[in-house]
Amino acid sequence: MKKNLKVLICDDSILIRKKLRSVLEKCKIEEIFEAENGAIAVEQAKELNPDLIFMDIVMPDKDGIEALKEIKTFNTDVKIVMASSAGTSDHLKEALSNGAYDFIQKPVSFESVTLLIEKILKEESANV
Repeated sequence: MKKNLKVLICDDSILIRKKLRSVLEKCKIEEIFEAENGAIAVEQAKELNPDLIFMDIVMPDKDGIEALKEIKTFNTDVKIVMASSAGTSDHLKEALSNGAYDFIQKPVSFESVTLLIEKILKEESANV
């Protein structure tokens, strides 16, 4: 498994960011960055050019859908995975129609993140 994915976690909850970071570290991801809202995520996406972004949908300042649309204007290759709690299916449909790669349900589980990363790495190696 290719280990050098660059991952950005965007969530306004520090607890969720910490949990996701620890799951990614268990997946042997070395480059992990964090943003606490969509506006910061957009700036970091420009600077860091991540391979994968975990994006919360509901956040202050700029929500995940707005940030997704903005990031996709300058980085069409990045895979953005929306993280959402139950009851946001309309948001998810909107996110997917705006180029989100996938979504995971909160609370985020080790299994869901691992499966997602394996899927992305398989695609990456198929595209090489």
